[in-house]
Amino acid sequence: MINHLTRAAACAGVGTVCVLALAVPAPAAAQSLPLDQAIAALPQAAESHAGYDPTKFRHWNAGADPSDGCDTRGEVLVAEAVSAPTVEPGCRLVGGTWWSYYDAGEITSAAALDVTHTVPPAEAWESGASQWTAERREAYANDLGDPRTLTAVSAASHRSKGDQDPAHWLPSNTRATCRYIAEWTAVKLRWRFTADRDERQSLSQLAESCPNMTVTFTPAP
Repeated sequence: MINHLTRAAACAGVGTVCVLALAVPAPAAAQSLPLDQAIAALPQAAESHAGYDPTKFRHWNAGADPSDGCDTRGEVLVAEAVSAPTVEPGCRLVGGTWWSYYDAGEITSAAALDVTHTVPPAEAWESGASQWTAERREAYANDLGDPRTLTAVSAASHRSKGDQDPAHWLPSNTRATCRYIAEWTAVKLRWRFTADRDERQSLSQLAESCPNMTVTFTPAP
């Protein structure tokens, strides 16, 4: 038996060409859950910071399009611009405007922006990524498959957030609370992360003020 191969044509006789096709797994299907059920779907587990080092999450890499001259950070900034910047050689961004939803601020300089991981690498490490390969941690750190994983926000709001989860930090823009906890939950489900007790309790309490909100996510490859 040939593992992972499906016979596409029978082989019989000398000179017959035998065609074998790789059995490619079907892409994971998107899933949708009401916000409260999505939070309940997060496996609860204690967290450990032991062994964490930010260098274990390699970023930024060449991004989705290595030929465009922009790394992952640059591609996020281009994609999220409210008005498009001019992209000069070396992915130098000139002009453009952005909306930092964490603090409800318009940003007119790419240099004033940080690209934040909705679920910071330290939190990812504590929630299961400590058991991953280096390649999978790099894939997470540069995830462009779901725009909620990486978000362009003001540098000040990013630094205020640090490595904290929603039990300890929320955007200063209170109108963004529901969006933020939904995006946090979606990213955790996408990457099969766990949540600790305080985190889950805080998310559940916050979700009570977000009626009729649905979380849609596609599991990461």
